[in-house]
Amino acid sequence: MISRWTRSVLAAIGLLALPALGAAQDELHDAPRSLSLQVTTDPSMIACRRLESVNPASLVFLPLRRTFNDDFDEHPLSHGRWVPHYAGGAAWPEARYWGGDGSDFKRKTSANGEQQIYVDPRYAGRAGTPLGLDPFKVKDGVLSIIASRTPPELKPVLFNNDYISGILTTQGTFAQKHGYFEIRAKVPVGHAVWPAFWMLADDGGWPPEVDVLEGRGERPGDLVMTTHWRIPSTQKIQSCGFDFAVGDASNAFHNYGVLWEEDRLVYFIDRKPVSDIKVPIGFDDPMYMIVNLAIGSKFFPGVSPVDAESPSSVAFEIDRISAYQIDMEQARR
Repeated sequence: MISRWTRSVLAAIGLLALPALGAAQDELHDAPRSLSLQVTTDPSMIACRRLESVNPASLVFLPLRRTFNDDFDEHPLSHGRWVPHYAGGAAWPEARYWGGDGSDFKRKTSANGEQQIYVDPRYAGRAGTPLGLDPFKVKDGVLSIIASRTPPELKPVLFNNDYISGILTTQGTFAQKHGYFEIRAKVPVGHAVWPAFWMLADDGGWPPEVDVLEGRGERPGDLVMTTHWRIPSTQKIQSCGFDFAVGDASNAFHNYGVLWEEDRLVYFIDRKPVSDIKVPIGFDDPMYMIVNLAIGSKFFPGVSPVDAESPSSVAFEIDRISAYQIDMEQARR
């Protein structure tokens, strides 16, 4: 979700249908306290690869123990796990999420062409007192991040952004080096709709960036999982990832995750490995999690600028977000 699309980018993008994932389940599930994840052990390449056919002999079960979990049984801002804006950092890229003329510090990434501003009940914009705008709704254990058109009377106060929406990050509250990070969600669709679950370095540097899930709102069922890193000798940003087709992603809950091991990143859909990449240089610090619903883009295929076809309101429904650490004691047994 960074303004990487304006930089030199090497992408390996293709669409891979996933008929073997099985029927999605709408019922809500708690995250288990421990998890055994099936992973590949054969060497991965620096250029990421799809795991279309995996040699059964290369699969092992990796034991994991839960270190973070939110089932969203209560408002996400009620317990201090989440921050409703970017937190920033001294080592951020020059844009630092200032947002240009269309935003406020920490409230959007305008270099991407985003046309929303991230709000929360305490946010005042240009006003002197909080506006009480709440994009986060919880019902029956499901969090909805809701993006809606900005009321005309509030546009001047909200830097003339076309939409108000929400973001949640764990920077400053939870970060982890290595392990498994997962969201269970329905991925919204619509013109200019851009939902994401991703990770950044907790020291504020960029890259690295891990996009566990990005939805291309104008291409229902098309999801992309991508790794971003910097080449030290040239300082150029490179990216590698794939699109995957999950036909019912917008109306059924699925699990989307990434396993960060010492030597590789493995991406999962419904806990089945779908791609991997050798860990690039620069993945040295713990990473924190981000979930958001952006509206509008200049550079991200499948997400266009806002127009008359864009929905008046759209929701990113999230059952839970969890993180696990590799259980080395169990792995050695």
